[in-house]
Amino acid sequence: MSINWFPGHMNKATREIYDILPKVDLIIEVVDARLPYSSANPVIENFRADKPCLKLLSKSDLADPAVTQQWLDHLQQDPSVRAIAITTQNPEPTRKLADTCRQMVNKKIDRATTITALITGIPNVGKSTLINTLAGRQVAKAGNEPAVTQRQQRIELGEGLVLIDTPGILWPKIENPASGYRLALSGAIKATAMQDDDVALYAAEFLMEAYPELMKERFKLDALPAEGVPFLETIGQLRGCLGRGGHVDFDRTATLLINEYRSGKLGQITLETPAMAEKEHVRVAQIRASKAQEKEERKKARKAAYKAKANKKA
Repeated sequence: MSINWFPGHMNKATREIYDILPKVDLIIEVVDARLPYSSANPVIENFRADKPCLKLLSKSDLADPAVTQQWLDHLQQDPSVRAIAITTQNPEPTRKLADTCRQMVNKKIDRATTITALITGIPNVGKSTLINTLAGRQVAKAGNEPAVTQRQQRIELGEGLVLIDTPGILWPKIENPASGYRLALSGAIKATAMQDDDVALYAAEFLMEAYPELMKERFKLDALPAEGVPFLETIGQLRGCLGRGGHVDFDRTATLLINEYRSGKLGQITLETPAMAEKEHVRVAQIRASKAQEKEERKKARKAAYKAKANKKA
């Protein structure tokens, strides 16, 4: 399974980023602390080249603190990357980002020196909220739906820092199925891209395995079912998500579980660890290599068929 959800404004935004990149000193990428691998855009990683990158793990108050620390350590193994966990609940670290940017850029620490930072990230990771906190006023439109920002804008923050705000961009094809589910669960992909019941089933199976105690506590259960479908049925019965004949309404149950995850009611939960991400990264590379080989074989088969046809005519 691969997901294609790449609205036209995202395509345009990607081209505009390439155009402005030579004028940029630093890239600030906002990722979701609950899924730092799946919410990091590989397109951004490709075009940043050797430019320093400040990775901001947003919504860290909703993530598992222990796993967040694992991610901070993992990301900073790259000497050109600095990683910081942020949250709207504690805006103080966000307000100090101008100094952090200055430290990362090879320029004199002089308030008269202007640093231009490109701020980017996938939809619905809190980028606009972050910009408004930095500016101390509302300069970027924020919302709970993806694709709110649809054009590039230049924002003068003072203290020698200029932000180039870009629309939230996804990559044309999400090849890792697990990443697709995590992005849908977090709300980064529009609801029409995937079915809620599929996303909820993925969530149920992951949550039972990774956070069994949180699930038992939240739903007042002594033990968890062995599989995702019975777990969803149990949730539906407990929360009154019933249809005709007293049967569980899976659509309502799926929506309930997804909303409780997004709001943090299930607890502080991270959907992936660095170890999981490394394995999945290898798997995606294998998928790409396999597809490339299949494409090459089809190309050779077409050439052979064309030559055979030509020889037959001759």
